[in-house]
Amino acid sequence: VKQGVVLINKGAGSKSVRGSLVMKQLFNGAINGRKACIYGYRCYSQNVKPVKLDNVINGVSYKCDSWTNVTPKIINHVGLNLHSKNHHPLKLLKDRIVSFFNMKFRKWNNPLFAVIDNLPPIVTVKHCFDDLLIPVDHPSRKKSDCYYLNANHLMRTHTSAHQVELISMGFDGFLMVGDVYRRDEIDKNHYPVFHQMEGVRLFDKCELFGNPLNADEFSLFDNGNKRNAHHQDGISVEAHKLLEANLKKTLVSLAKDVFGPNVEHRWVETYFPFTHPSWELEIELNGNWTEILGCGVIEQDILKKAGVIDKVGWAFGLGLERMAMKVYSIPDIRIFHSTDKGFLCQFEGKTPFSKIKYKEISKFPPCSNDISFFVNSDSDFCPNDFYDLVRDMTGEMVEQVNLVDSFFHPKHQKQSYCYRITYRHCEKTLLQEEVNKMHEAIGSKCEQIFKVTIRK
Repeated sequence: VKQGVVLINKGAGSKSVRGSLVMKQLFNGAINGRKACIYGYRCYSQNVKPVKLDNVINGVSYKCDSWTNVTPKIINHVGLNLHSKNHHPLKLLKDRIVSFFNMKFRKWNNPLFAVIDNLPPIVTVKHCFDDLLIPVDHPSRKKSDCYYLNANHLMRTHTSAHQVELISMGFDGFLMVGDVYRRDEIDKNHYPVFHQMEGVRLFDKCELFGNPLNADEFSLFDNGNKRNAHHQDGISVEAHKLLEANLKKTLVSLAKDVFGPNVEHRWVETYFPFTHPSWELEIELNGNWTEILGCGVIEQDILKKAGVIDKVGWAFGLGLERMAMKVYSIPDIRIFHSTDKGFLCQFEGKTPFSKIKYKEISKFPPCSNDISFFVNSDSDFCPNDFYDLVRDMTGEMVEQVNLVDSFFHPKHQKQSYCYRITYRHCEKTLLQEEVNKMHEAIGSKCEQIFKVTIRK
C-alpha cells in the first residue's frame, strides 16, 4: 500500500486502484467501514498492519487501526436482509412471532410492541458492550469473536446493541430484528452471519401492579432490597416476582404458539451481563432438550443509561435460524443463504402459519481432507482467523472444520494443529480433484498469511 493505493491480489493477476474506489466497488457503498489490507479479497488484520487511511462511506468517516478485521465476504452480507425477503423462511418465522405479539398484547386497540427491522448493523463499542454493562475483559469483546471496523466500531454481535438507543427514544415495548455478525467455528449449526430478534417490555407501577385497592402498599423500588441470585438490588421483591411471572408466561405462550400446545418446556438459570436474574428457555424436541431463547429482568442501570428511572422491564433474545431449523426441519444453516429455486419454492405462497417441512433437494456426498501445520514463533495464529480464511476461499462449499489433533512438539518447540475440512456443496456434487485444488490453495494461503509451516 503506497500513497493511498490498495493492492488487491486476485490470484491470476492483480491491479491497484485508489482506496475509496476499492471500497465502492467491493461493497457498493453498503457499509460504513473499510478494511486493513486485502489479500484475495480478505483482510487479516491480526497479522498485517492496517492501512492508516480515512474512508468516508455514506457521509461517515472510519479510520482503520489495529482492531480492523472485517472481511469483504462478511460485508457482502450487509443489506441482504433475509428476514425481510418475501417467501423466505426467516421472514415467515419473523412474521409468525410478530403476529403472536400483536394478537396477545394491545394497548388502546393498537399493537403494544413496535417492530424495528431495518437498523444498520454497524454499531459502536459503547452501544454493543458498554451500554449493556458487558465488562471490558469479557470474551465477547475479543477480536477473535467479533468483526471490527476499528477500535470504536464493529458489526453488531447481537440485536441488544440497540436496546438503550430504542428505550431512550421512548419505546416501552418493541421487537428489534436484524442480522448479527460473529466469528465462529464452521459446522451445520454455525454461520458468521445470522439473525436475531430482541424483545423488550417496560412497565410503570400501574401497568405492573394494576390498580388494586391497596395500591399505595406496592412499589417498584425498594432501596433496602439487596442483590441476590433471585433479584436485583433496588427493585422490590413484589415487582421482581410479577416481572418474572409475566416474562415466563409470555415466552412459554410463544413457544406453544410456534411449536404446538403440547410442547414440553423447562427453565434453566443462566448469566447475562445485561439481565438479572436470567434464564434460558428449553423445549423438548424429538427426545432432546433444545435451548430456543435467553431472557431476564433488565438491569436497572441500563434503564438509567436510557433516561428511564420510573419503570422496570424484561427482555429476551432468540436466534431466528436456530428456531427456523427446528420449525421447518432445515438441516444446515448454510441453506438459508441459498438462492436455489428448489429451496425457495418450498416456501412460496406459504403463510407464517403454514406447516412446512423442508425437503432436501439432493444429498450430495462429502469430501474430507486434513491439513496439518506447525505454528511458528512469530505467528499470531488464531483459530477463528483460520475459519474465516476457509470461508473466504471456498464460499459455501465447506460444511465443517474440526480440530482433530493438537500437540506441542518438544524437539521443534512449536505448536502443531491438524484440522479436518469437510467439503460438501448444497447444490452440486464436488469432485475430489477440485476439492484437492481448493485444499492446496488453503495451505498456501495459510503459509503466506499466518506464517505457518505445512506438515507434509
